[in-house]
Amino acid sequence: MTHRDRLLILAGVLLGLFLAALDQTIVATALPAIVADLHGLDLLAWVSTGYLLASTAMVPIYGRLADLHGRRRILVAGIVTFLAGSALCGVASSMLQLIAFRILQGVGAAALTSTAFIIPADLFAPAERPRYQGLFGAVFALASLVGPAVGGVLTDTVGWRWVFYVNVPVGALALAVVLLRMPTMARGVRAPIDWPGTVLLLAAVVPLLLALTLDRTLFPWHAPFTLALLATSGLAAAAFLVVERRAPSPILPLGLFRNRTVALIAAASLLTGAAFFGALFFLSLFMVNVVGVSATAAGSTLVPLTLAVVTGALLSAQVVQRTGRYKGVIVAGYLVATVGMALLATMGEHVTQGGVVWRMVVLGLGLGPSMPLLTLVVQNAAPPGQVGTATASRQFFMQIGSVVGVAVFGAIFSATLTGAVEAALRPALAQLPPEVRRSIDPAALRASLRGLNGGGGLPVTVSGPAGTAVRTAVRHGFAVSILRIYASAIPLTLVAGALMLALPEIPLRRTRPPAPGEAVAAGQEGAPGAWNG
Repeated sequence: MTHRDRLLILAGVLLGLFLAALDQTIVATALPAIVADLHGLDLLAWVSTGYLLASTAMVPIYGRLADLHGRRRILVAGIVTFLAGSALCGVASSMLQLIAFRILQGVGAAALTSTAFIIPADLFAPAERPRYQGLFGAVFALASLVGPAVGGVLTDTVGWRWVFYVNVPVGALALAVVLLRMPTMARGVRAPIDWPGTVLLLAAVVPLLLALTLDRTLFPWHAPFTLALLATSGLAAAAFLVVERRAPSPILPLGLFRNRTVALIAAASLLTGAAFFGALFFLSLFMVNVVGVSATAAGSTLVPLTLAVVTGALLSAQVVQRTGRYKGVIVAGYLVATVGMALLATMGEHVTQGGVVWRMVVLGLGLGPSMPLLTLVVQNAAPPGQVGTATASRQFFMQIGSVVGVAVFGAIFSATLTGAVEAALRPALAQLPPEVRRSIDPAALRASLRGLNGGGGLPVTVSGPAGTAVRTAVRHGFAVSILRIYASAIPLTLVAGALMLALPEIPLRRTRPPAPGEAVAAGQEGAPGAWNG
């Protein structure tokens, strides 16, 4: 296989990854138009939740299947499934249909993202891989930057259905590149699919994700339905561990995590996902309700953060490329991320938008190296034949961490907000005349605080001096609650960095994969450098 062929394959993989990444941002801007057309406002959240459940739960399964049955098959199946789901979403005539087709899209997206991170391990030796892995961060950055704008333009001009139809030509191009350029090589012995393990893994992951993403105003943590989901997940996880220990070819080989590097990377990925995505989720709330900017301006704050993450990833890749050493770079990144999180946690409630932006840039520069380098390290350390499984596991733990982080930080936010607002409101109201104090309904204020959905300001409208007191107290309450979230995230990045101190620094291999047609011994299809098509 020539270097040009490898780059063409990588381009096809990146196109597929761009599809999955774009879909996470382009659909959000079309949601109001979708509701206006299909109705079903009470089901709207499931348009995103259904996609999230499928695209997360299927990742470790596809990783193992890619090891057993080849990357090309899984990638092609993922692209076809994603395109079918996209086309069906475009013709959906009800909200229930749209949700079902979004789940199908998520199933395809999981194959796209999992194989996208695995295939570079087959194309390039670990020592030369860093120079290409920065492209993956650039793809996510591009998708996050253009997705909302493209979604808005398509919705306003040709209609919301084209938000889904636009995937078809891009996906067809990616499919053509993969089919024409990615080889299929003879493989060794193929193991049968571990159906019991697969079913139990889904039975453990899906209820857990569902419990974590439920609307807490309708299903609080102590609600019977929430507890039933968590119990189901726990029982299925226990059964999964028992079954996988006895399975001849487990869908998730537990022995893989006896590898010190793989186990440490999995733990760090979980913590990184929780810290970064959990903290990021509340950024728009802080910008709107504390800094006082519009929702559009709040969204623009993500642009420098995204660019900082990509910059951190590219710079760290260059350092590793030249030195061949990664441990110090990863640890330094987590230290910078911890500083960034501490800077966010110490913001005052009178901080400006620029003050928030430069702190987020520090956080992004610190977390940028973790994304590509954790993947590189786990691939370099994974046993032959389990590179795909190890890569997908890292991605899976990162995604699970992000969901857990949002849920836990959301609980901190809810537990803090009302008390902080009331504590700030009491002294302010004490200075107002009694007739003004009586104009505020405490019960209505509490209900409004509980009903906040993360997008805008306080629903209750109070005018005059009382209104000023309420708005000031609400601003203070949001600042206290969200800054406490950032403070809670500091130990997560700190512990992740500490775990990386225990990471063995295995020299990066410099051998390249053999060209298609070179012999691979039976049963050694995952050997270092072997093409796993």
